[in-house]
Amino acid sequence: MRRLFPVTDQTAATTEKDREWGLDELAEAYAYPEGDEPWLRANMVSTLDGAAQHDGRSGPISSPTDMRIFGTLRALADAVVVGAETVRKEGYRPARAREEFAARRAAAGQGPAPAVAVVSASLDLDFSLPLFTSPLVPTLIVTGAAAPADRRAAAELVGVQVVVAGDGVGAEPERIVSALAERGLARLLTEGGPRLLGQLVAAQALDELCLTVAPMLTAGDAQRIAGGPGVEVPRRLELDSLLEDGGFLFGRYRRER
Repeated sequence: MRRLFPVTDQTAATTEKDREWGLDELAEAYAYPEGDEPWLRANMVSTLDGAAQHDGRSGPISSPTDMRIFGTLRALADAVVVGAETVRKEGYRPARAREEFAARRAAAGQGPAPAVAVVSASLDLDFSLPLFTSPLVPTLIVTGAAAPADRRAAAELVGVQVVVAGDGVGAEPERIVSALAERGLARLLTEGGPRLLGQLVAAQALDELCLTVAPMLTAGDAQRIAGGPGVEVPRRLELDSLLEDGGFLFGRYRRER
């Protein structure tokens, strides 16, 4: 692993290229901004030709270092925000407590693991799965006030907490961050999928994008990292840092200051 940007004395060091970063180093590199302001970051992976998935899953285009960063970003977050379709496709399980991050989370006033917040309008989810029945911290469902009452009742029956972030059937993307922040969940991480990320981009709710670029080509018609209607004017982000390992690039982009 080596840092390409910002340039430091270590950037050009040949030994840095072959050294695996420790979890503390990764945590420092991806620390949330200081302060009480809610902050929503996304973590996505894409091939060189723009595919966010292969055979419907992101795993085939990932790498061991990508997964270590994935785990670090989760360990820093108060909550992981994810779309219902991604929960179904990726077989989501509850976030786990990691001993390596226990002291850091305690110092930040966080619980042992992040909550998983599933964004869903229909609540068409299997509430018998471990994500809902045996999480370390209660799983949340983010939806609208007019979501199906029977599905809300089924969720609450197994201990799922329903967060209302809209007046209609589904959550309003621009209200998701504030609704979670009201519950003390200000350091937010979304892992997509592309539909949810596209909605958050369109609502200008995204503060940061952590993007892994895999040195792979897939062709085909796989989804991009963000889908849905386009924005009228492309939104520019600032490059905050760029790391490299084994040909994979790990960029961190923030909204303009």
